Amino acid sequence: MTSEKRETFGQVGIWSSALHGSRADDAGRKAIAEAVAELEELKYGTLWIGGSPSVEDAAAVVAATGTVTVATGILSIWDHAAEDVAARINAIDASSRGRFVLGLGVSHGPMVPQYAKPYSAMVTYLDALDAATPPVDSGHRVLAALGPRMLKLAADRALGAHPYLVTAEHTAEARAALGPDALLAPELSVVLDTDIDRARTTARNMLAMYLKLPNYTDNLLRLGFAENDFDGGGSIRLLDALFALGDAERVKTRTREYLDAGADHVALQILTADEGGSGLPRAEWRELAGVFADQL
Repeated sequence: MTSEKRETFGQVGIWSSALHGSRADDAGRKAIAEAVAELEELKYGTLWIGGSPSVEDAAAVVAATGTVTVATGILSIWDHAAEDVAARINAIDASSRGRFVLGLGVSHGPMVPQYAKPYSAMVTYLDALDAATPPVDSGHRVLAALGPRMLKLAADRALGAHPYLVTAEHTAEARAALGPDALLAPELSVVLDTDIDRARTTARNMLAMYLKLPNYTDNLLRLGFAENDFDGGGSIRLLDALFALGDAERVKTRTREYLDAGADHVALQILTADEGGSGLPRAEWRELAGVFADQL
């Protein structure tokens, strides 16, 4: 990947499941459009649409912005045929299409009835994107990758990897697996709360669901955590490794740990006590933009 392509992502971005409007009413879609326009003004490098989005969800964010990179984080290969995805990407306005990056993932067995041979399924899906008319080339796609095989595939067949729910130590291992040239853009969940016990409760409320998914727990076990770290929504050791908890300066410090470990870009997901990651925490986005001013 060229340094110019890296720069289009920026060092810091925003990841939010609230940015896809496929189930929103008119007021909800307007709120999303206003929010992403402000995120662009705040100079975040990339906006990641979470919550298993469609291309249409991302296209709406592309249309509401003018320069920022927009990525799906992550579109499930089981829910959208590759040929349909390619056609829908081609329907994005040609002047803006270059800002869109297709983030792809294999989801999780407990969530997908047809889940089988995820690595082979991803290879087949990438083959179909290559063969589509027009194709979705490797320079406009990233893979949700945790383990060595998928990371290598991300380096060989995409811009790179967008790992979710990982530690800085995993980031270092991922960089070694990807090599020096592929994009590495991990997600980092953030709780802006100086009451550390309350912040950990907010983090556990989000983490409990993911600790039911073997892809994540197996990865954490590989990183040296134990089964008892998953009890009660996550041990303090696990929470402190996976989240940025505290004030904005603490978030900046934790983000730097991922960048120093080899990340090119860190996608920040803001969790709040009342909404988890489902709302539009615009005040928190503004606060973080202030401390990251030298990196945005």
